[in-house]
Amino acid sequence: MGIKGTGMAALVEIFFDAGAAITGSDVSERFYTDEILESLKIKALPFSESNITKDINLVVYSSAYKLDQNPDLVAAQRLGLPCALYTEALGAYSERAFSAGVCGVHGKTSTTGIAGTILSELDLNAQVLAGSVINSFGKKCVYTSPAATACKAGKAATENESKAKKAAQKFFVAETCEYQRHFMSFCPRAILLTSVESDHQDYYPTFADIQAAFVDYICKLPQGGTLVYCADDAGAVETVQIALKKRSDIRTVPYGTKAEGPWRLEWREVKEQKNNFWTQALGEAFLRVPGKHEVLDACGAAALCACLLREAGKNPSDYIEQIKRGLEKFSGGKRRSEVTGRAKNSFGDDIVFVDDYGHHPTAVKTTLAGFRDFYSGKKIIVDFMSHTYSRTQALLKEFAASFDSADTVILNKIYSSARENPADFSITGKTLADEAAKFHKDVHYKEDFDQAASFGAELLSKKAGAEFPNGYLFVTMGAGDNWKVAQKIMAAGFLEGEK
Repeated sequence: MGIKGTGMAALVEIFFDAGAAITGSDVSERFYTDEILESLKIKALPFSESNITKDINLVVYSSAYKLDQNPDLVAAQRLGLPCALYTEALGAYSERAFSAGVCGVHGKTSTTGIAGTILSELDLNAQVLAGSVINSFGKKCVYTSPAATACKAGKAATENESKAKKAAQKFFVAETCEYQRHFMSFCPRAILLTSVESDHQDYYPTFADIQAAFVDYICKLPQGGTLVYCADDAGAVETVQIALKKRSDIRTVPYGTKAEGPWRLEWREVKEQKNNFWTQALGEAFLRVPGKHEVLDACGAAALCACLLREAGKNPSDYIEQIKRGLEKFSGGKRRSEVTGRAKNSFGDDIVFVDDYGHHPTAVKTTLAGFRDFYSGKKIIVDFMSHTYSRTQALLKEFAASFDSADTVILNKIYSSARENPADFSITGKTLADEAAKFHKDVHYKEDFDQAASFGAELLSKKAGAEFPNGYLFVTMGAGDNWKVAQKIMAAGFLEGEK
């Protein structure tokens, strides 16, 4: 119920692979997850009481819908069918394996996607669930290793009981979300923590509130459980210190430029659209996606995979080349620095269109800085749509100061959430534009997408100039649907070779 949600579609992939018979319902609007469902021959039905029959074993539903309001859920309650939130169903599934939860305010999806791509090079019985479509997963949200398929078919090695047990051990890596403490339903044996910052102010009014949730999640680890964390993120470091005072038995694995040990990171140059870096464990390695934040995510993902190898009784040092191949293979995912089109204007300037989900000031700032390095010589135009009134109001100055790596900033109206009433807030997209203009010399407010697309097309039709020999990078950014701005520009017909 709510089957088109990204997390829900991923859960469908997992349950379908396990042999479940699945039906589902959702709104009629088409989402990119429709392609995933169609590949499994599942059609999302309109919400209706008639979708619910007595032979259903379990109703899994999205938190966006209420048990006493949605017709499917009302019918399920009337029939006495067991109902589980998506997070509860995911948590129950996580009990069946050695599960690792990837969490943090930023970088969860990329880190999970990178971990899954590395695992695709390793001989482990592994399954990975990411919060978006990952290119290297075959443009799905879930990766299942051949070893997992072999074990499922009963083909695991059986030389002796110990080896058979190791071969059959299943590893499950999943993106786990902090909002409304959803990750507390997950059953982690290991945790990867990317970052802790103030966010979701409608649920966590203060930093202390959201930090307490992460501490409680870390404390769900079993005796001697493993915590991989980013030593470059001050909030993560402080959170880990608090958790260790409660649970000194937890084994910690820091990564990043401020880490000590095998996952200490050193930046190398960005060359030919490759992020080159070095770690003590891997030596020289590279990533094909932009941004130092993505390199940090890659470092954390590699550290987690090394922990899983060790848990499986294998020596991570024997798998260095495989880990590096996995890093090289990762090419991003849906709405994560995703190249959505390429074109030229009448002057022959190259134009690259990129879409990104960044919706927190830190993510906006670091992602744009990454684009500046990765797409050197290009004029960067960003169209940003802020998501939730509460977040925009709480972090107004941080948002306003986050666009310094862009040459031109276009801001849209605020993309609201079903969990808040816009009438309760005085802030608007124009408020953010006025504040951003104090930090940036070229800010424009275009409330709707037609206005933004018309203005963007006007900018892109001009010669980029000698300062930008490599043309333009047009970025749509945010958790809203302003990716439509780039689509409208590409559909306008004045560009050549658009995708």
